[in-house]
Amino acid sequence: MTATTTKIRPLGDRVVVKPIQKEEVTKSGIVLPDTAKEKPQRGQVVAVGPGRLTDDGKRLPMEVKVGDEVLFAKYAGTELKIDDEEYLILSEKDILAILSE
Repeated sequence: MTATTTKIRPLGDRVVVKPIQKEEVTKSGIVLPDTAKEKPQRGQVVAVGPGRLTDDGKRLPMEVKVGDEVLFAKYAGTELKIDDEEYLILSEKDILAILSE
């Protein structure tokens, strides 16, 4: 369990993701500044809610777990900053895929 998961606990089918920033370099070797970069769409799951409740009160289990590397929708989620670290709170439906090695 990371320090972040003790400070934030997502509810329902929400997931806390730490976006993975990759250094972008052009073909000619120029490093792009942060202002010219695209928003990251990959991240690592750091906290997971208990799952969505159905209309009849049953809880559906989450498909992602802490530690999964995921691909998410480009403008999905709510950004937040905890201890100078950037995080996103996403709904599970905004996660497009779990990336495997």
